[in-house]
Amino acid sequence: MRLHTTTWGSGDRTALLVHGIMADHRTWRRVAPALAERGYRVIAVDLRGHGASDRAAGPEAYGPEDHADDLVESLPSGAELAIGHSLGGLVLARAVERLAPARAVYSDPAWHLAAGPCGYRAELFVRGKSMTREQIKGFNPHWPDEDVDVEMASVRDWDERTAHGLTAFVGADMWPARPVVPSLVTLADPSTLVRPEHARMLADRGFELRTVKGAGHTIHRDDFDGFMSALEGWI
Repeated sequence: MRLHTTTWGSGDRTALLVHGIMADHRTWRRVAPALAERGYRVIAVDLRGHGASDRAAGPEAYGPEDHADDLVESLPSGAELAIGHSLGGLVLARAVERLAPARAVYSDPAWHLAAGPCGYRAELFVRGKSMTREQIKGFNPHWPDEDVDVEMASVRDWDERTAHGLTAFVGADMWPARPVVPSLVTLADPSTLVRPEHARMLADRGFELRTVKGAGHTIHRDDFDGFMSALEGWI
């Protein structure tokens, strides 16, 4: 599937941005211009079932490999930088060998969806379709008002079947065996997706890890300055 993309800047270097579940390119509203100011041409996708991209025929076509194939179809290879958040980190890792960026950043990546009552449950995401502005603000107290407005708009445009498309992967080992390119993992504090024992495993496998103190899962929205500081040396 050819994905909808949005571009900022016209620099000589290229940066690719891949959002998480329920979001779209608008989640990068501050990150993308900041990278453009640093000399990048920034390209952000809307994953299938998100934003202005097409919808799949059913939830079975919303698996990680489907998303990864879309990235390869839609984005240029050989970029200087690629950043993926949450689901975007999962699918970027599946596509990174084919996209071949010089460097990759995985922001609180969804490389393991825990099983059990406290683990991944698609219906919890689906409930997000009906959240009010006040509820979104309550869950994300550090977000600026504009990010709350963007979240409401993005969720309205989101196909909730994408959440069900991940159910088959709950409990699966989707941890990358190694960094295909030099790779940074930025972590929330604490991260519910990459626990301390997982962080140690990733470090042993060759990933660099940096924690953004006090930030929630959507680091670039919770603490934009902290997120950009964590990228120093990678952008």
